Amino acid sequence: MSPNMVMGLSAVTAVAFVVAVYQVASDLFLRDRSKISDRVDTEFIKKKAAKSKKATLFKNLEQMDAAARADDDRPTLARRFEAMVEQSGMDLTSGRLLAIAAACGATLAFLALFASGGLVAAAIAAPVGFVAPIFYVRKRRDARMEKLRSQLPEAFDLMARMVRAGQSLNQALLGVAQEFPQPIATEFAYCYEQQNLGLPAEAAFRDMTRRSGVIELKIFVLAVLVQRQTGGNLAELLSKLAGVVRERYQIRGTISALTAEGRMQGWILAAMPPAMLLVLLVMNYGYAIILFDHPKLLMATFGAELMGILWIRKIVNFDF
Repeated sequence: MSPNMVMGLSAVTAVAFVVAVYQVASDLFLRDRSKISDRVDTEFIKKKAAKSKKATLFKNLEQMDAAARADDDRPTLARRFEAMVEQSGMDLTSGRLLAIAAACGATLAFLALFASGGLVAAAIAAPVGFVAPIFYVRKRRDARMEKLRSQLPEAFDLMARMVRAGQSLNQALLGVAQEFPQPIATEFAYCYEQQNLGLPAEAAFRDMTRRSGVIELKIFVLAVLVQRQTGGNLAELLSKLAGVVRERYQIRGTISALTAEGRMQGWILAAMPPAMLLVLLVMNYGYAIILFDHPKLLMATFGAELMGILWIRKIVNFDF
């Protein structure tokens, strides 16, 4: 192979690597919401709502509580991390989680160093131990959000029946808090108590959506705000909203079923290299142990494995 061809292939590889890193970074930190989420946020977030000030429908949204203005800008990585911890429902702060993660990383690195006596094992174990608690909290957050999303249709149906019976929206919130299990009971009870303590209803509703992070609750809050501005049949609105949320939840289940094969393939592909290494260590230890004499190769393999996992995740996961 000629030197010019080698240089050309190297340049193409470098460009492809930069594009891959950018795609993964944009997927994790910079990706936009789906079209539905963008449309809701356009009317929900005050910064974007400023573009609609000429519309009579939203002419009074600028009178919202001043505390809500702090969340107008696109959330930073630190805010996203704090929101993830809060949305997990755990009795935990972001600072405490970072301290636990650092302690786990240091402990695992020390154990790996003590067991193997090599810095390579410690260098690999430290980030694994650091990421593990954060990954656990993220899984708890996702599970809580999914359970909350599944409770919303029945909660909206109950609220619609209570409004038809002559109860107010606040009493309907209290009814959901008393009749439903966690986590929706906690969120609605907290929203009810905030309004009892004097917080404006709009600010309390917006704070509930910030705590939950569920797009369906944003749609609910937006619908309630519009109804307060223009009037209308609140019970019918809640009934139709329950149907919309129920259909969205069914579609999410369908999408999850259709992408299950891709997710399973991703996990299998990610598990094959370490599994094969373990098999070789058992079947032919003298042959496989030579690999540990090349720590740079192990670290490069670990990086490539992580890049592949993130790339497969980008393919089979998307916002809805």
